[in-house]
Amino acid sequence: MTVREASAEWQGTLKEGSGRLRLGSGVFEGAYSFPSRFENGPGTNPEELIAAAHAGCFSMALTFALGQEGNVARHIRTIARVHLGATAAGPTITRIDLETEAEVADLAQDEFERLAQSAKAGCLVSRALAGVPQINLRAILVGAGQ
Repeated sequence: MTVREASAEWQGTLKEGSGRLRLGSGVFEGAYSFPSRFENGPGTNPEELIAAAHAGCFSMALTFALGQEGNVARHIRTIARVHLGATAAGPTITRIDLETEAEVADLAQDEFERLAQSAKAGCLVSRALAGVPQINLRAILVGAGQ
């Protein structure tokens, strides 16, 4: 299998410092800071990158689950929302909400929801994030499948 890489650099104190995140592939590099992570400041943050990874992984897992039963989606769009909260242990990812919308011909909503739950269980990133107390899924079938 493959090995993926990313790097982070940080300079300064926690609240006044700043850093840069880089993907090993070179397709993304961005600034991050205390305000971009714990407030609404400009830049990215690790949680946003986790959300992107989860949305991408889930969409591929759903494509696979659909294909296993002979279905092909015209499109799949997934949004992942990573919730950062305060706990006794400190700042913690307390919940992830996945919302996926797909157009699949000749598929009933209940079958789509079953396949989406299967995809959530099989998604590599979902499994890697098993320590998150709650990962919710909302699956919406649009267009041709209804």
